[in-house]
Amino acid sequence: MTTFSPQYMVFAATVVGFECTGFEINSILNGYARVKGMWKGIPPSTASFINQDYWKADLSKYNNVTVFLAPGVMEVLGRKLEMELPDEARVIACRFPFPDWTPAAIEGEGLDQTWAYDMRTVRKLSSQPATK
Repeated sequence: MTTFSPQYMVFAATVVGFECTGFEINSILNGYARVKGMWKGIPPSTASFINQDYWKADLSKYNNVTVFLAPGVMEVLGRKLEMELPDEARVIACRFPFPDWTPAAIEGEGLDQTWAYDMRTVRKLSSQPATK
């Protein structure tokens, strides 16, 4: 079994060319992530960490979002992302899926399972009337 920290996901994404922003409300963990990034030689322009509560942040400028949260908040987060992310955004959920969203892809199994969602499809499916 492999367990990934949120910082690991940010660093791994920079290796394949993404510019990443990590949100960390805990200032100690935020500082640790910044130091670890410097130690790995990752420029702050490529991997940055913000000491902010993402619940209060405007996420509309992000096109790729990865979440690693408990199942109890996924529905509420889903509503926030639907309101703020652009149609071309993709969301990756680690360990726990969004309960009301249909994934475009699923990878892995058990604790290493991830779900990929395309916001345009999520919005399209959520606007359709429910069938019985």
